[in-house]
Order: sequence, then structure tokens, then C-alpha cells
Amino acid sequence: MRKIKFKKVRKTQSNPLEYTGKHKQFQSQLQLFLYDDVIFSEDGEFLIENFKKIDQSKNNWLNLHGLNDIELIERIGSYFKIDHFILSDILNTTRRTKVEEFSNTLFFNIKSLLPTEHSDNINVEQISFLLKDSVLISFQEKRSDFFTHIRERIRSHSGIVRSKKVDYLLYLLLDAIMENFYITIENEEDKVEQLIVLSKTSSNPEILVNIEKHRDNFNFLKRSIIPLRDSLLAIKSLKEDESFSIIEPETYNYFSRLYQKSLELLEQIESDMGILESASNFFFSSQAHKMNEIMKTLTVISAIFIPMTFIVGVYGMNFENMPELKYENGYYIVISIMFLIGVLMVFHFKKRKWF
Repeated sequence: MRKIKFKKVRKTQSNPLEYTGKHKQFQSQLQLFLYDDVIFSEDGEFLIENFKKIDQSKNNWLNLHGLNDIELIERIGSYFKIDHFILSDILNTTRRTKVEEFSNTLFFNIKSLLPTEHSDNINVEQISFLLKDSVLISFQEKRSDFFTHIRERIRSHSGIVRSKKVDYLLYLLLDAIMENFYITIENEEDKVEQLIVLSKTSSNPEILVNIEKHRDNFNFLKRSIIPLRDSLLAIKSLKEDESFSIIEPETYNYFSRLYQKSLELLEQIESDMGILESASNFFFSSQAHKMNEIMKTLTVISAIFIPMTFIVGVYGMNFENMPELKYENGYYIVISIMFLIGVLMVFHFKKRKWF
């Protein structure tokens, strides 16, 4: 789990740009998709010197893989007049999901979550978007296949993506990222189902450790989705701002769908956390029940031997005036009485269904 660290240092100069993520082995690479309802072009190795190829009369999707080339990001910021603090948020992967609107530019920062293969951990990647005029810029920490199907839709002119503005493309990209939340939650639910079965059949304390691990994962998912929900709600509120026209009025309905999806995700997480709580309670109840069964068995055995112990104690005092000590068959008589008492008590406890 990532933690935010704060260092109390007074600086006389503004903070330099620095990538804080863990994917530092990926080289920065630009892609440009230029399209409208009629034409389409793709540049898989777009160079910063070719910004003149960006045609403001058409839709432009500029995608950056890898955030290690700080100079490249600064040049992108300079060309599109992006404020320094926005560039800092793009590179700082500890920032929470948020949306900001300034100078007719929309900035959206989101966390993409996916389960780690053969592990209970969750992979986190920060993806940022800048929507300005007819240009959408996406910043990814590493190359991934989140948007492969969207690229194919643009190439093949499938659906309405090429007939819409880049605000609709932003909706598609956010929707693809939110699908990762569904995949992650479904993966967690499969593991939780296994834990529930184990909690009913095994008393291994490792089960409780795994339950707490998945509870932490669900809490992490919840903390990731709540700011996403708030950001999508903020986009809905921009509809009433007549001065902000970068998003088409009909596109707000699509963002409303994303907002509803975020609510569904939160409801599902709440339900899953309730199931985990039930599994934890069942595990403790099962352990307590087994302990009660053990204690009941020991109590029954102790109760059977209490009168026998009393008899042994009485005849172990060896007083001279105890006539039974002189009987020739006294030992056999006492043993028979003790055995009879034991049998009667076992029969009585069995009849009362105490074991």
C-alpha cells in the first residue's frame, strides 16, 4: 500500500518536476492519433518536433507512454500552456484521483487498478488526461493494453467515436479504466469465496490473515473509487457552467453513466466487505464452538471421575475404625461401585445429550 510522506522543508525555489512512480524502466514514447469522421492517421513514434502535425480542426489524441523523460513533459506543457503544478500532479503518483478545470482546459487524474497475477496484491498505475480544445493528451506510466480496443475502434471507424469530439474519447478511456475496477473486484470476490469455504472447514489461523489482507484490498479499492466518484460528479456540475464549453452538452450524459458505475462499484465493495466480515465472524464462532466442544468433553470426563475421586479419598484416609478396610472383598466391592457410578453417569449424560 502506498503511503504519502511529508517532509517539512522550507524551499526558496519552486519544486522541480520529478517522477515518483515505480515504472522507471520504461522509456517515454509519444503516439498521435489524428481523426475525424472522414480521415484518420496514426503516428506510433511521434516526435516533439512534429507538433505542427497537430491539426486543431480535427480530433487529436496524443498518448505518452512512460513518464521518465521530464524534458519531454516540460516541452508538452510549454506547447499547450499547461501550468507547472498540473505537470507536477501528472508526475506525482501519490496524488489522489481528481478533476480540475482551468483556462478552458480539463485535467483528470485517475488510478488504474488491476490484480497481480499469482498474488493477493493490487497493481496501481496512475493515468492523467488533459482535454483542451480538440486535443486530448493522456499520460501513462507504462505501456499497457487498457486502450487497445479503443484504438482499433478509431482505426476501423467502428461505432461513433470518430464522429464525436475528443470529449467523447475521454469518456471511452475513463470507461476502459473503470472496467479494470470491475476486473479487480471480481478477482477479489473469487478469492473471498475460497476463504469462506476454508473458514468453514479449517481452523488454520492463516485464513484470518488472508481475510484481513483482502479486507485491506477492499478498503484500498474504496479509497480509490470515492475520489473518482466525486470527480465524475464534479464533471456533471460543469454542465451548468456556461463559460466552460470544452465538453459537448450531449456528452455529459455519458459521464453521468460513469458516475452511476462508480456508485455501483462502491455498493459492490460494501457488500463484499460485509461478506468478509461474516467470514471473519464465522471463523471466530467456529473456533469458539470447537473450544466449547473440547471444554464440554473435558467437563464430562471430570464430572465422571469426581465421585470416584471422592471414594478413593475417603478410603485413602486409613483410619483404624473404618470397618470396610477389613473386608476380604472390600477392594472389589469399591471398584465395582466406582465402575457402576461411572456407567450410570455416562448413561445419564448421554440421555441428556450432553455429548
